[in-house]
Amino acid sequence: MDALIQMLPQYIHPPTEQEAQQQKVAFSVAAGFPGVFGCVDGTHVKILRPHVDEEVYVNRKNFHSLNVQIVCNADLLIIDCVARHPGSFHDARVLRESQFFAGMEQRPPVVEGLVLGDSGYPLREWLMTPFGDPVDHQQNAFNTAHRLSRVTVERCIGVLKRRWHCLHTELRVEPAVASRIVYSCCLLHNKAVLLGLEPPAPLPLEELPAIPAHPRNDGERARTAAGKAVRLHIARTHF
Repeated sequence: MDALIQMLPQYIHPPTEQEAQQQKVAFSVAAGFPGVFGCVDGTHVKILRPHVDEEVYVNRKNFHSLNVQIVCNADLLIIDCVARHPGSFHDARVLRESQFFAGMEQRPPVVEGLVLGDSGYPLREWLMTPFGDPVDHQQNAFNTAHRLSRVTVERCIGVLKRRWHCLHTELRVEPAVASRIVYSCCLLHNKAVLLGLEPPAPLPLEELPAIPAHPRNDGERARTAAGKAVRLHIARTHF
């Protein structure tokens, strides 16, 4: 694992400008959603009851876990992974505390383009969530294309857990070691994708329902408003 962890930046990293453009084309062809280079979701990896800070690892389904963030592209290649947060952390918090979020919030962002997430994530100019209450056919079409595109990350997580079944059952180690195992499995998953190995049938995932993210301060409200404007523009222009 030490050797694999050292190699992480070679295998898990944001796309180059050329790679992002290729992914935008792939997502657009698949479901008609423009400008997307990746999708984000969280998944819980069950762990043994920790000896330290046990209570923070208990998730909403009342078992101990790590809340693992995965961002993947249309080819199921993982471009960002965060596997250090306890199961009680919400998806939005895991994202906000990640380097990927910081890189996308800066100007210019580390990657030009859109990421799709469910309603548990904050709406941003670069992070599109679905309309909560669509009011017309354009917003409904936006939500349909969003759902068909975002299923990519669900499939990626299912394939990852099928390849490395320990991520689907239970890691019987302390959280710090479990985190390193998750990172190692993600790297090996990417290696398999790059080698063109046939992906196994993804495991059906029973994930926790998303808790809608709400702006927490004036600065975040402004960024959410800007995200709403972008979302509305996409719905009206492309759907």
